[in-house]
Amino acid sequence: MTTPGTRRWLAAGDLNGFLGLVVDNLSIMAFLAAALIGIFGFPADVVFMRMFPGTAFGVLLGNLAYTAMARRLARRSGRDDVTAMPLGLDAPTSIGMALLVLGPAFLGFKQDGMDPHAAAIATWQLGMAALVVMGVLKFVLSFFGAMVQRHVPRAGLLGSIAGIALVLMGFLPLVEILKLPVVGFAGLGVVLYALVAHARMPFGLPGVLVAFVVGALLYYGLGPLGGLGAGYHAPAAWQWRFALPWPTLQWVDGLAHIVPYLPLILPFGLLMVVGGINVTESARAAGDDYSTRDILLVEALATLAAGFCGGVAQTTPYIGQPSYKAMGARSGYTLLTGIVVGLGGVFGYLSNLVELLPLPVLAPILVFVAIGITVQAFEATPMRYAAAVVFSFFPAIARMLTIKLSDPAYVSPEHFAQLFNDGTHGISELAVITVLGNGFIITAMVWASFVVALIDHRPRRAALILLLGGALSLFGVIHSVEPSGGIYLPWLLDAVSRHIVWQFAGAYAVLAMVLALLSLGGRERAAVG
Repeated sequence: MTTPGTRRWLAAGDLNGFLGLVVDNLSIMAFLAAALIGIFGFPADVVFMRMFPGTAFGVLLGNLAYTAMARRLARRSGRDDVTAMPLGLDAPTSIGMALLVLGPAFLGFKQDGMDPHAAAIATWQLGMAALVVMGVLKFVLSFFGAMVQRHVPRAGLLGSIAGIALVLMGFLPLVEILKLPVVGFAGLGVVLYALVAHARMPFGLPGVLVAFVVGALLYYGLGPLGGLGAGYHAPAAWQWRFALPWPTLQWVDGLAHIVPYLPLILPFGLLMVVGGINVTESARAAGDDYSTRDILLVEALATLAAGFCGGVAQTTPYIGQPSYKAMGARSGYTLLTGIVVGLGGVFGYLSNLVELLPLPVLAPILVFVAIGITVQAFEATPMRYAAAVVFSFFPAIARMLTIKLSDPAYVSPEHFAQLFNDGTHGISELAVITVLGNGFIITAMVWASFVVALIDHRPRRAALILLLGGALSLFGVIHSVEPSGGIYLPWLLDAVSRHIVWQFAGAYAVLAMVLALLSLGGRERAAVG
């Protein structure tokens, strides 16, 4: 026990905590850049000079606030073992923003006739607007977080995010790993050895850092010798990219293009609110009693600040606070992380580090995160709801297939449209896959929630959830018939699209009526346990 006057800013465990938290944030920023630049052909200067500074600024503000909260709690409680809540970029939604919002929007702007740089600026503005919308939603819900948690089953919340994790964060990065298997598979093995098997790394180094080092050594050792063939690219020259994250109103221009992406963006914000509640409870169980509302408000305000200043990825408190506490971290590690990441966005050294880490080196940590999130969906949900969690995965699988099938490199836009509109044998298979994948996060919540209600022997509640799903599908919030996933008024659609809308909405309504009739045969039973 120390007095307030002698309480130290840094403890011995803060170094390990700092390394772990910085690597987590760096890996997400690196994947964001690698996906946009490497997969979608995004101009690098827009990513590094416009997106990165504001994104890193959100991490700086959030970690400074959480550091202050930890020191305030330590003073109030008279304890010197209080560990700050770790904050960083959220992996599932950051990857989702890159693969499902920013990348497709960039390609769409180019198809509309914009040159690559103009399309990148329009996409950046859209990303800022998305972050502002998520920040406002999180700010409002921070006062009603517990109510949201009560009304949306955990199987629906965790199942929807696990679906993203399994197919988008897990499978797609696994493909990138196996494009350079000698490099990527070795890194993946180290990650599994350190983080799944919980084996100790040399000198107590973080497993993620060791995996990065192993992958980078293989890449830069074998690449110049020809061992990786065309998969090796020499590192770019070091550049000082100085860019201050000044507040800007350019996000207002992005609001005009945000509507088609709201079915993705709004659930991203909702999931972070519920996640914030869960991590606060986790910290409380570890002995650090933070205010849930304060934790959520900091998260919301950091996201808003990032959006106003050019950021495109939202911040979140990380689930591992007890793990950081166990390694001896206190409040210094969040202070150091905020400063290093925040200044890295300003002075550009983060972008240089990112360019040194090719996608096969980064991807193993994403596969691990995907495994962890999927496992958590089952561990944190009672086993009787496992079927609901699994059922919620199918829309995410459909979305992944749509991403690949709508890529002009695989299927030309003309052939895609022809296959989509082929009604020879009812709704075409491609249309089913596309419509099922559009709005997949909300669809996953609806599907898991109604199955949970069935498992709890509450068919009338399940029927009401299905009616909600039918109403959402009428307007394209889920099951949009627009390949882009946009929302609409159904009576303004063409005849073919309108037919698909009525078929999907009718399916929900018919099943709701069937369940309502079945419920007449017996009284509903309250949920068990």
